[in-house]
Amino acid sequence: MNDIALLDATAQAELVRKKQVKPIELVEATIERIERVNPQINAVVTPMYDIARKAAEGPLPDGPFSGVPFLMKDLGPMYAGVRQTNGSVYTKDFVAPIDSELTTRYKKAGLIIVGKTNTPEFGLVPTAESKLLGAARNPWDPGHTTGGSSGGSAAAVAAGIVPIAHANDGGGSIRIPASCCGVFGLKPTRARVPLGPIFGDQMNGLTIDHAVTRTVRDSAALLDAVAGPELGDPYAAPQPERPFAKEVGADPGRLRIGMTLKKFFGGPLHPDTVAATREAAALCEDLGHEVVEDAPPINGEQLIECFIRIWEAGTAQTVESLVPIIGKAPTPDQFETLTWALYEAGQKVTAAQYLNAVTALQQMSRGIAHWMQNYDLWLTPTVSDPPLPLGSFDPLPDNPRAGFERAAHFVPFTPIQNTTGQPAMSVPLSWNAAGLPIGSHFVARFGDEATLFRLAAQLEEARPWAHKRPPVSAV
Repeated sequence: MNDIALLDATAQAELVRKKQVKPIELVEATIERIERVNPQINAVVTPMYDIARKAAEGPLPDGPFSGVPFLMKDLGPMYAGVRQTNGSVYTKDFVAPIDSELTTRYKKAGLIIVGKTNTPEFGLVPTAESKLLGAARNPWDPGHTTGGSSGGSAAAVAAGIVPIAHANDGGGSIRIPASCCGVFGLKPTRARVPLGPIFGDQMNGLTIDHAVTRTVRDSAALLDAVAGPELGDPYAAPQPERPFAKEVGADPGRLRIGMTLKKFFGGPLHPDTVAATREAAALCEDLGHEVVEDAPPINGEQLIECFIRIWEAGTAQTVESLVPIIGKAPTPDQFETLTWALYEAGQKVTAAQYLNAVTALQQMSRGIAHWMQNYDLWLTPTVSDPPLPLGSFDPLPDNPRAGFERAAHFVPFTPIQNTTGQPAMSVPLSWNAAGLPIGSHFVARFGDEATLFRLAAQLEEARPWAHKRPPVSAV
């Protein structure tokens, strides 16, 4: 089963289809790996073993991933009958009453959900550390962050527990942990994946779900399986010309790529991340693409101010929407200090201030869209530094928002695509001298995941990464 565990989800599903392995065998092997490795990395926080074993008994849908074990992040889509803590003491006993639409689509794809993964409280910071769930640890160095907020999922994939796991992204939370853990992470176009039935969108469309994966083809095939609007959605992403899986291996042509190596609000980028980005650019040029150093017209200070204004309002909305469900008033002792600070600030945001922030970000998005007409893709570092030590985003006694402020400098590029709705991906092309992974961040025009998948597959072939194993590994 270790040999099978080295395979991606597409290959494992093929073995199930050919009856060369049984779903229950894959599930039991996944459980064994969780039990053996998870104590070192704290990636899986809610085991769902009995549910997974029952699902493996069948019958399973004839989906693209029928029989393949899968993990879901403990934030976002719900699984009926299973606790969903959101990383918060306030919701630690909440049991989901329904399946979200995305969960239903995962089940129709044949995925068997074996557990839920670590996340910070309400996904507010780019690391998976919370008082309730404890810190997820990076398999490449357990003293460093996994990135976040989908850090548990990324750590589980990097450690070989599963080949594919759910993640979501409101400011980079798919791409940041993909970079920190050395896996592939793609954020789809806004509204490509439904958030229903509870939400039409969240925080004016900042949030989107997808996955972290070992291979590019798994990401494409999963997006094919779950993409498309749900009845009643407020808007939908543009329809792709053909399935994303067909883009993997397709010729991308000669791409023109804009590369940015400076933050929009000042401050340095770590030399390792700059070197990794230049290395990615050189690889693209070796593959026949053109790379031009350039930057779109972005007012960095305004971006941060408006993004945080929406984030504050979104935190207040999240907490207040939970009150009738949890049945008790929120008090500071039930939340982490940063969450409470954002909640209190969000309660003071007026409707006019919120809409002004939305308007400013929409204007900025138009400027970026016009700039993108000069380029097929935009290349930046995924994060400003290699994975930071655990505790780097902790609050300070005199400043509960210190970790949030540090986060803004750690992720200077990824929130931009949550603002614009553009698809973007972190590709694991580099590791520094300390053995820590550093992702390269590529952004496409709105609705154009196809170009990302084409280039990603080309990069994957030129510089494979799926065989790399961290020091903490289940296989």
